[in-house]
Amino acid sequence: MKVEVYRYALPLTAPLVLKGETLRQREGLLLRLTDGAEGWGEAAPLPGFSPETITQAEEQLVALDGAALADALLGVKPDPLAGLLPSVRFAVEVALAGVAAGRSGSSFTEALCGGSASATEVPVSALISTSAAETSREARRVRETGYRTVKLKLGGCPVERDAALVRKVVRELGTGVRLRLDPNRAWDFDEALRFAEFVRDLAFEYVEEPLRDAARLGELVRKSDLPVALDESLLDLEPEDLEDHRYAKAVVIKPTITGGVSRALRFARTARRLGMEAVISAAYESGLGTTALVALAGATGGGRVAAGLDTYSRLASDVLAPRPDLARPEMPVVLRAPAPDVELLRRVA
Repeated sequence: MKVEVYRYALPLTAPLVLKGETLRQREGLLLRLTDGAEGWGEAAPLPGFSPETITQAEEQLVALDGAALADALLGVKPDPLAGLLPSVRFAVEVALAGVAAGRSGSSFTEALCGGSASATEVPVSALISTSAAETSREARRVRETGYRTVKLKLGGCPVERDAALVRKVVRELGTGVRLRLDPNRAWDFDEALRFAEFVRDLAFEYVEEPLRDAARLGELVRKSDLPVALDESLLDLEPEDLEDHRYAKAVVIKPTITGGVSRALRFARTARRLGMEAVISAAYESGLGTTALVALAGATGGGRVAAGLDTYSRLASDVLAPRPDLARPEMPVVLRAPAPDVELLRRVA
């Protein structure tokens, strides 16, 4: 199997601050596999969140063994992909699915997820991460655009102000729009308790990983009844470990960060068995990676669970040309494997 690696850098619509680091462009890597058919995948570690750097991902992609990848396509045991970095495994699995779909004539979703999508469209959650002064206007915009689920970023100010911001957004969104909250582990235990008290009368789906000390999430739920979702914690868990976290209402699965498609499917299956929502979510991937996530969400969410894919709207350009219409309230389930415009890319190996 022929292996090629390309690097990209896409400008953002506005600077993005992640854990103290300001990004003005999104950098990533594209993997091209050819063996009777062609498949593309994307490895884009997210600074501050992914356990690996883009340099480490590039080194591993360049060193991939085409023969081992061919074995992976045939389902050879033990797993030829074991030991790959999270973003690299995501890239390889997506690219192999493209090759498999091209060879067999099956849909991309079937090749990627091992089964057909259970819905024709995937609902998407809008992302609000603007300044407090612009939040009301942005909430009105996403409501008028037709989004039925919205995620609001919190954690950049005292919890009292965060709670007031949530109250304002709930008022702007009105009825019929579900709200998710994401402080990115910004609060200590007492701050989270105070926040829970401030918003006790408000309706929202859940709060993603509110605590700096994630080990106390179960205690927080018992003391406050605050609905919580696991996100960053999945890095340190195996899917079967969710049995010990039944307090969680949902799991937010970012395959680029948590370790690829197969692992994401295992998390989703376990979460559903335990009565948790399984939310497929993006990490500012290009259109190629986001398209794969649409397919994954279509296979796991049943057209009912809104996927967190609105990070794509933060990219000012794309590796796909023409640029797909991915920034909207509902996306059609993907049937064909995505492929970029090679002229837009810089080949690495």
